[in-house]
Amino acid sequence: MTPPTTTPLNATQIAAITGLLGSAQIRTPQDLAALDPGIDPHNFGACLLLRPGSTAEVAAVLAYCHAERIPVVPQGGRTGLSGGAITQPGQVALSLERLDAVEVLDADQRSAIVGAGVKLGVLAVQTAAVGLSPGIDLGARDSATLGGLVSTNAGGNEAFRYGTMRERVLGLECVLADGTVITELGQVRKRNEGLAVERLLIGAEGTLGVVTRVALELVPARRSVATAIVALESLTQAVVLARHLRAPALVALEVMSGNHAVAVVRSLGMTELASLAAHPWLALVEVEANSSEQAESMLIELLGTASEQQLLVDAVLAQNAAQRHAMWRLREDWAVDRERPGGLWYDISVPLSAMAGYVARVTARVAALDSGLEVFIIGHLADGNLHVTVNAPYPVTERYEAIAPLVTDELTALGGSFSAEHGIGVEKQATLLRLVSPAKLALMQAVKRAYDPHGIMNPGKVLPTAPTGPSVG
Repeated sequence: MTPPTTTPLNATQIAAITGLLGSAQIRTPQDLAALDPGIDPHNFGACLLLRPGSTAEVAAVLAYCHAERIPVVPQGGRTGLSGGAITQPGQVALSLERLDAVEVLDADQRSAIVGAGVKLGVLAVQTAAVGLSPGIDLGARDSATLGGLVSTNAGGNEAFRYGTMRERVLGLECVLADGTVITELGQVRKRNEGLAVERLLIGAEGTLGVVTRVALELVPARRSVATAIVALESLTQAVVLARHLRAPALVALEVMSGNHAVAVVRSLGMTELASLAAHPWLALVEVEANSSEQAESMLIELLGTASEQQLLVDAVLAQNAAQRHAMWRLREDWAVDRERPGGLWYDISVPLSAMAGYVARVTARVAALDSGLEVFIIGHLADGNLHVTVNAPYPVTERYEAIAPLVTDELTALGGSFSAEHGIGVEKQATLLRLVSPAKLALMQAVKRAYDPHGIMNPGKVLPTAPTGPSVG
């Protein structure tokens, strides 16, 4: 899981980097020990964390590190779940947190230009003031940054309506490994100006360069919403319900296994939802309309019809904002990790038509391997993205690679993906090498050489070894 060791920086190199940014924007290991590293404690393993305040400073740092062969790990909100931001001695972490300006907010064009360090929640508040939305939402909204979302091609709750970040991005400014700046910040959808070389950084997880600014397409803000938790007797029933609910007014359709819901209810004392959590599966449904009364009426009608067709067992509508918040907390909290630390987490996508059979087979395979293991599932039902956790009363972290094939290896044949919305990082490298074709891997290596000939950008991530062969540049 840890990239190869690298040579520690010497005093001359540290002094040179400090000279580029000023000592106030350098964090040493002693400084980092007092800060929150985010999701992964190894995010702060680097010998230095750098905080450039402009694209020019990012370019200067990369140009120096390129010349000195110093590995650079870009970091956003450090909310990634695949180890894409972990660092170690001999590397420098490059935080984009100071690039936090919302530079342009064009309500007519429905677009924005923002710095890579802008937090998703901050942008959501500012766009809402003009009746718009970023068109992406996820649980880490208050920490995740736009640069990080671009670099991991994040998806989230609304991807079934508006696509992942690859579909949301209109243009990018980025800095390549040698300090070259590429600025392609057009705010229009139709742009055919040769190869979109900057767009290869979307989903590249910082391995090709650093995203510094983002031109983002915005969407109309949500209108008034109505929310419900629906109890289901099977995942097959959930899939049929999803087909029934498909409509322009649907703004969220999330799914969770009953054991996940029970753990959250127990952990947070959510007694009002305990009876629903006792069912095998739950879905969170949300619709929008011009008023809360219209939205609630629509949702009641949809769920009433679904009940008549025996597509659900029970349903509870949120009566106020507090109840809506509790329903989303039931979906987004991950109590099982607190109760049973040391579990395994897989992020997959599967077509709805194949979902129920796939989950049944995964559960059977895991149980056959070890009857002490238990499968927990949450996910974005509307687009088939499931987060599969395998857990036990004892830590099972060291069994990731042994269990991964049970979860991932039939997905390609089903038309799904072993990596849905959180990137490869270091966690999924072995699966990438096992399931992706040699031709695609060779092209990925060739692109890496072209953009980063010395292999300094986030080394050991996505592609587990430094590229070989002739360098470009």
